[in-house]
Amino acid sequence: MDFNPSCKDKKKTIDQSVLLCCKLFISESRNRAALDAIEQAARFNPETVIVNKFEDRAYNRVRYTLVSYVVQDTTGSAIYSPLQQAVLAMVEAAFGAINLELHTGTHPRLGVVDDILFHPLAQASLDEAAWLAKSVAADIANRFQVPVFLYAAAHPTGKALDTIRRELGYYRPNSVGNQWAGWTMPDMLLEKPDEGPSEVSRARGITMIGARPWVALYNIPILSTDFSVARRIARMVSARGGGLPTVQTLGLVHGEDSTEIACMLLEPNQIGADRVQNQVEMLATEEGVEVEKGYFTDFSPEMIIEKYMNLTSAKRD
Repeated sequence: MDFNPSCKDKKKTIDQSVLLCCKLFISESRNRAALDAIEQAARFNPETVIVNKFEDRAYNRVRYTLVSYVVQDTTGSAIYSPLQQAVLAMVEAAFGAINLELHTGTHPRLGVVDDILFHPLAQASLDEAAWLAKSVAADIANRFQVPVFLYAAAHPTGKALDTIRRELGYYRPNSVGNQWAGWTMPDMLLEKPDEGPSEVSRARGITMIGARPWVALYNIPILSTDFSVARRIARMVSARGGGLPTVQTLGLVHGEDSTEIACMLLEPNQIGADRVQNQVEMLATEEGVEVEKGYFTDFSPEMIIEKYMNLTSAKRD
């Protein structure tokens, strides 16, 4: 839905305690001109704020964290968020500046705009995050003719992101040195996307779009170039490998002299970073390798809200 109420209506219905957060993952971090174009596109919408940016040159991947409010109608249903147009503008800039066939990196990806995840913040609901995810998915599919797969609360049955990725071959490196390069999959998808065509543009690839409660992303450097060790540790830490519940992991090459365990904490209030760190350190000791202290790639929800409020207040001043 592309609905833009009048300014008069907005003033009646804007509630700064009803906020949505978007994590936008793009397969590029080495091309400064491309990133500048993407960020410039976001600035045309002053009601959406980029509160954080995380770049990783080894992975050749960037994540933008954006926040804005939700407008509700008189029944309390979401009808508009500035996030929608801001995200679409950044997606358009990304497709215009990045060619997936020329992309290489040590992080898996299936598209230029690889993943878009919406979280409710403050008083917003998961239903509102799912509404915006589905609206953005339809827009991207129709406007750019890109296959879109929905996941979590945005999917009719709540299908998990890692399940869809596994079906599409996301986790299998397609190039030497445990890297991902270009597009090597069939141009026609065997799995039908939720939005858009089944035919894939090699330059743009596929996009995943979902909505779910807050997910923490936490990476732990392993001081070893032995990729098999990183993969074993990642497997044993993950819920899928019989490790910690609600924890998903990837063992990845990260630079020339280290590997890394990339962790997705699906319920960080239940299984947090300290517990994951301790488990990785224990397993690394058994493997005879050293581990550095891990790091979050984003702020906490509370910090994101605070930064959003400060930045919007500064704009008004």
